[in-house]
Amino acid sequence: MLIMANEYSVRVTSIEEKQTASMVKMVTAAVMKSELDSKGRVALYINFDTDKAAIRPDGKPAVDEIAALMKKETALHLSVEGHTDNVGDKARNATLSRERAQAVVQALVSDGIDGARLNAAGHGSDKPLVDNGSEEGRAKNRRVELVKVVKG
Repeated sequence: MLIMANEYSVRVTSIEEKQTASMVKMVTAAVMKSELDSKGRVALYINFDTDKAAIRPDGKPAVDEIAALMKKETALHLSVEGHTDNVGDKARNATLSRERAQAVVQALVSDGIDGARLNAAGHGSDKPLVDNGSEEGRAKNRRVELVKVVKG
């Protein structure tokens, strides 16, 4: 609430803060396995702060599910690929997407997953899923994808 007053009037403004709907949608290890088996990739929406690579606390459950999958599927190798929307500097977005993928890999390694089974890559805004013309589209393009790596 904001109150402004002078000798002639008092103005009270109520400011309501609405929570933004989160793009974080829990994807279980079983769903990840199914997507990886059928499509070879699965998109995850792990939240990061703007222009940062640290995984936010609400992204930890998704990383835990990736770790659970990899602990169960011991032959699975993944490329963890970061993607951004097209807002901001293209070179910075490429770097940021790689740093975010590396953050996910590091979290998995810290959880006991062998780093030799993981690769991090960043694509910036080069591989959008949908048009970046709306906030909803940009939100869908800000993602981390797990891509199944087939070892010969």
